This record gives sequence, structure tokens and C-alpha cells, in this order.
Amino acid sequence: MSRLDPSVDAGRHAVRRRLADLDAGAAVLVGVSGGADSLALAATLAFVGPRQGWNVRAVVVDHQLQEGSAEVAVRAAAQCERLGLAAEVVTVEVGTGGGPEAAARTARRDALRERADHHGAAAACLAHTLDDQAETVLLGLGRGSGPRSLAGMATRDGLWRRPLLDLRRADTEAICAVHGLDPWRDPHNHDPGYRRVRVRHELLPLMDDVLDGGVAAALARSAAHYARDLDLVERLASDWLADHPEPTVAALGQTHPAVRTRVLRALAVTAGADAGELSAGHVDALVSLVTDPRGGRRIELPGGVSARRERDRLRFAPTPVAR
Repeated sequence: MSRLDPSVDAGRHAVRRRLADLDAGAAVLVGVSGGADSLALAATLAFVGPRQGWNVRAVVVDHQLQEGSAEVAVRAAAQCERLGLAAEVVTVEVGTGGGPEAAARTARRDALRERADHHGAAAACLAHTLDDQAETVLLGLGRGSGPRSLAGMATRDGLWRRPLLDLRRADTEAICAVHGLDPWRDPHNHDPGYRRVRVRHELLPLMDDVLDGGVAAALARSAAHYARDLDLVERLASDWLADHPEPTVAALGQTHPAVRTRVLRALAVTAGADAGELSAGHVDALVSLVTDPRGGRRIELPGGVSARRERDRLRFAPTPVAR
């Protein structure tokens, strides 16, 4: 009997482990672009899913950002169907908010969430790898985005699952080769106009050269450590808020700075601030409202929300619109 390819084995083990909480009969979606990572995840789920009793479907999102994108999407769906998966193509309109990458991600997530709701899916799987995690951590570090960004992407985040976060891109290429899949090579992945592309092809190779290799794996391990620590701090912040449902400035000022920042972030998001756009700089500004005795300033937050200190309270309200 021939030996199972180690990358295929690693992928199947990762999917079983990351989705072990799902019951037989659960509907599972896999987002597919046609690239090696997502086709490898589709192939892995096509094998593991029936054996676990899951109903796995592939959703191919056509962003319409490149000429021939419809053909790429149809071809990706056909490859998923050859793997034994039901597959559908969803065409989306990509906006402009947050830049092209963020806008495409938002459109893709919205489409996958809508299809997950339609099919009653318990999980929607995304094909991010260890290499994607390393790039995310470096980009967050460069922006000074705070511990949440340095913690990278979670293997589980509500509906979203990322079973392949411990695998390398070389593994997904190998899985595709074993299954006879022909991935699409997205030209955007080599366009230096995208910061992530430069991190991938310029910064990480340079860091590997300077630090004698292993940088991507080291960054992913660091992200896992940050995530564990951050989970603890967020639990402490949640407990603190439960004890102080309407916190005073004095109470906020007396709590530990690490807990305070998480509490302030939670208060802002609850008030309507955009969690995805709320940066460490915004939270630092909220901290200044607590620690600066002068108060009075208005801090404008993403999502059309502003914060102001009034006596012993922080007040959140819609940002005034200039006339």
C-alpha cells in the first residue's frame, strides 16, 4: 500500500481537529477562490466531510476585479464538483471602503455569510495558511496596531474557521498535486502595488536571510502566544464590565491598563464603532479621555461614533455631521 502524502495527511488531521466540535449532519461551507490554498482545503473537506457526516458545500466568490474572473470562478467550481462537492458561484460588487484588499474581503465575507445563513451552515472555512498568518503579524506590527493584530487570525472566530493555519503554502500546493487539481495563479499575488505582496516576496525572504530561516513559523508561534494572553485579558475585561455595567472615569482609571484598553474598546464597539476599523490609536485616544483630567475633547471613531468625557462618565454618541 502506498504511503499517504504527508501534506495530505497533515491537512486531513488539521480539518478533523479544527472542526471536531461539529456534529454529524452539520452543514459546512468552504470559500474557494480557485487558488492552491482554497482548492487544497476543498479537497481535504471533500475527503473528511463525508466521513464525519458533514454536508460540505463550496462557494466560489467572483469579485469581478479582473478580466476573465467569471471563467476562473466557473473553473474553480467545476474542480470542486469533481472532488464530490456541491459548488455554487456567487458574484459580488466590491466597494472602495478601506482600500481594495479590505473592500474585497468585506464583499467576500458578506457573500459567504449570506450563503451560510441560506444553507444553515455551522461553519464557513477559509483557507489561510501559516504563511498568511506570518504576513498578517508583520503587517500589524508595522502599523502599530496593538496586541489584537499581533495575535493574527484565529483558527475559530464565530462562523469562520481556518483549519489550515498550521500548514505552509508548499503543503497546499502538494495537496493540489496529489488530487490532480490545477490552481489558478492570481496575478495580484505578484503585484508589488499591494503591501502584502511585498511582505511576502521581499520582507520575509530578507528576514529569513538575516535570521537564518524559520521566520514565518516563528511569527506564527508568536501570534499563538499573543492570542492566548489576549484571551485571558479579554475575559478579565468582560468580568470587569459585568461588575461595572456603567463605569465611571474614576473606576476606569483605577483598573489595570491592559484591562482598561479592552474595556474601552468593548464600550466603543457596543456604542456602534466599527470593530474592524477601530485601531490601537483610537483606543489610545479613549484612554487619554480617562487619564487626562481636562476632558472635554471629542474623539471621533470609525463607524460614525464619537466619545466625550462629561464629568465622571464617558459618553458615546453619533458623530455630528458638518453642514
